[in-house]
Amino acid sequence: MFESRTAPLIPRHAFLRRMVTFFGLAIVVAAMALAIGVLGYHFIAGFGWIDSLLNASMILGGMGPVGELNSDAAKLFASFYALFSGLVFISVMGIVLAPAAHRALHLFHLDEQDINKS
Repeated sequence: MFESRTAPLIPRHAFLRRMVTFFGLAIVVAAMALAIGVLGYHFIAGFGWIDSLLNASMILGGMGPVGELNSDAAKLFASFYALFSGLVFISVMGIVLAPAAHRALHLFHLDEQDINKS
């Protein structure tokens, strides 16, 4: 997907297109994780749709739950979803930062004449 270290640096417009593509992928991953949380809070915890969205958004954003969890199944779901959300956060940040990190590392492998061309 990325160019090799011996390949020239891609032009700025291609890099920006790559950043937008990876940001879109990160949005899709976050939306899927949010959907899992909303469905879980709705069907397992018995919350309404808006309360499910609120709780899933708060957990996914790292803020913590809002509603009272009354059943053991709901508490188990909330704890697993919180752990899952932490991994999703790390993954989304990795997806968003991957093109920029690759470009920065690629610059270390270029000769000075290659840098002046791009």
